[in-house]
Amino acid sequence: MKATIHPKYVAAEIRCACGNVIKTRSTKPTILVGICNVCHPFYTGTQKFVDTAGRVDKFQQRMVKTQAAQAAQAASKKKKR
Repeated sequence: MKATIHPKYVAAEIRCACGNVIKTRSTKPTILVGICNVCHPFYTGTQKFVDTAGRVDKFQQRMVKTQAAQAAQAASKKKKR
């Protein structure tokens, strides 16, 4: 094997969004993850709502706008009759 083609294998930290830090070795010094064994519902046994980047809120806001538009359209059709 050639000695110069392999990446450096260094001590690394895996950091979870919940604050848990796991020490390991990798080719990257830090690895950021969204969920780990400390906060994952499978391991904790509890159901927990995880919303990354506010996707649920964005969806709910779009749904409210859509419902308002549908109601306005239905009202305008009712006025035409």
